Amino acid sequence: MSVISSFLCFFAEKFRHVNLIIEQGNTSSKVAVYNGKRMEASFVFKKFDVEVISGIFKKYPLTKGIFSTVIDKDDELVAYLETNLRNFVFLDETVPLPITVQYKTPKTLGRDRLAAAVGANYLQPGKDLLVIDAGTAITYELVDASGAYLGGNISPGMTTRFKALNQFTKKLPLVVEQEEIPLVGTDTETAIQAGVVNGIVCEMDGYIEKLRLKYPNLLVFLTGGHSFYFERRLKNSIFADINLVLTGLNRILEYNVED
Repeated sequence: MSVISSFLCFFAEKFRHVNLIIEQGNTSSKVAVYNGKRMEASFVFKKFDVEVISGIFKKYPLTKGIFSTVIDKDDELVAYLETNLRNFVFLDETVPLPITVQYKTPKTLGRDRLAAAVGANYLQPGKDLLVIDAGTAITYELVDASGAYLGGNISPGMTTRFKALNQFTKKLPLVVEQEEIPLVGTDTETAIQAGVVNGIVCEMDGYIEKLRLKYPNLLVFLTGGHSFYFERRLKNSIFADINLVLTGLNRILEYNVED
């Protein structure tokens, strides 16, 4: 076998399990390329369509893919993925999962919430888990040690709270988070920052402490765009993993598609 042939065989074997993972959120889309269980690359796009995704196909030998969206389904994009991938999963309530779902309305359950729960269960199987996703909304997902998704809560995210105070009042300014936040504000700007940020911290710690009364060995995952901002502010021990939803989507894809 020639050197070139050997290299091509090695390349083909190395990238035999190249997965395309797409998480389309409210404000941006995350795309990751996994080689089996390992992430090879990740991207974030504000605009996301066929033109964008076709560029990724030109760069990677993609064979399998999963598409999760919390907004309206883009039929053109889905058709492109179905045509260009050997195996494709559009994540909806009919897709089999490696965890059981006890949510009363699975059709309305956000795909990102579900994927985060799957990702945490994959990384810490056999454990009681709370997953907190700090993004546009803050979501809380509870998975017990048997792998059952029990449900969760939704509240406004940090940026959403800042915008709401500005938009629904006449005089409160629009502010953003700062690295240092006082316990008590000394002017209107710091009062808003302290109220929003400290309120979220108390909310997160409160959920953790109450759930640990029932699940003493509860493990907590923190993910989402603001996960690292809140990580050091929480008094409870957590696992911060910004790629938790992508990990969960890759796990769902692997669960549904055999090589």
